Amino acid sequence: MDHHPAAAWLTEAATSAAQQHGTGNLLRIVLVVMVLGCALTAWFLLRGYKRKDD
Repeated sequence: MDHHPAAAWLTEAATSAAQQHGTGNLLRIVLVVMVLGCALTAWFLLRGYKRKDD
């Protein structure tokens, strides 16, 4: 399996956060990213339901 630079950077950042601050901060980061991802997904899906009356 090929490693992508972005994936390597993300793995390194997560490992660094876990080593320096424990798993509590890593869990917070994961939860914040999940919430933002859900919000962006909801926005992307729901924007298609907006109707324009021309």
